[in-house]
Amino acid sequence: MAKVPLKTAALSALLLLVALPAQAHVGAGATSSFAAGFAHPLSGLDHMAVMVAVGLWAALKGGRALWAWPAAFVGVMLAGGGLGLLGVPVPFVEPGILASVVALGLLVALAVDVPVWAGALVIGLFALLHGHAHGTEVPETAAGLEYMAGFALATALLHGVGIAAGLGFGQRFRGLARAAGAACAALGVGLAFGMI
Repeated sequence: MAKVPLKTAALSALLLLVALPAQAHVGAGATSSFAAGFAHPLSGLDHMAVMVAVGLWAALKGGRALWAWPAAFVGVMLAGGGLGLLGVPVPFVEPGILASVVALGLLVALAVDVPVWAGALVIGLFALLHGHAHGTEVPETAAGLEYMAGFALATALLHGVGIAAGLGFGQRFRGLARAAGAACAALGVGLAFGMI
């Protein structure tokens, strides 16, 4: 069996992720099991693009960002989910989610270098919105908590895909990570204007 180079495998994984159909946020699918929660981030282009973009941006930054930015996203996303579950209103959730696709894509495409804490704040803001959108659709039961656990695990794995791809591209192929960021930003614009 021939070995597939890491860079080829990472690029293939990114392309497969982007090829899946998008679904709306609120009310899309079941929200009462771990499996449903795990599957949800994999069901829409906006989810996948943002989660992978966080990983790509962390890989471009390197160092503490490799764990701090994904951890910030997952942690604040769960807090936002809790707010949604409790019915605490958060303004501009859906527009903010669309903005996150464009903004995080641009941060990767432009290889914006910010301090780790500043990146965590940006990522946390978007994570709050993503989490809130899903917390509002989760039942206040143990099954709802299972859903959130599945959602958090899938999110962390998608961050890992972005990190693996970004690190796999390496310095010589840093432009591929940036091109993936540009594709993410373009996807966000397409979603915002109903072209996708």
